[in-house]
Amino acid sequence: MQRFSISLMGALLSISLVTVAVEHADAKLADAKLADAKVANAKAADAKVATTRSERCIDLNRQFDEALETHAAATQVTAAKALQRKGNRFCANKKQAQGIRMLANALKLLGVTPIDPVQ
Repeated sequence: MQRFSISLMGALLSISLVTVAVEHADAKLADAKLADAKVANAKAADAKVATTRSERCIDLNRQFDEALETHAAATQVTAAKALQRKGNRFCANKKQAQGIRMLANALKLLGVTPIDPVQ
């Protein structure tokens, strides 16, 4: 009877050790998946934020050219073109912030909302 109880205790102990080991492995796997997901999200966020001011100047200038074709009958076309030229000059002279503002104002004169840089 004593041998039976010792054998039973050994079996229960080994089962509990195996259960703990499996749970520990599952926890490590879940942590690894969570870490992979965080890295993927960080890379996606970096891709969205990576627009420089120079790229923004180019994007707004392209949008202005497209808007000019569709809004050629706007009353403020001449003023908008003048603002576009000023904006292009600022962008070319390493004053992108001022150039972006000028290009955005030129688009607004045509009645177009400037594109959002995070699209």
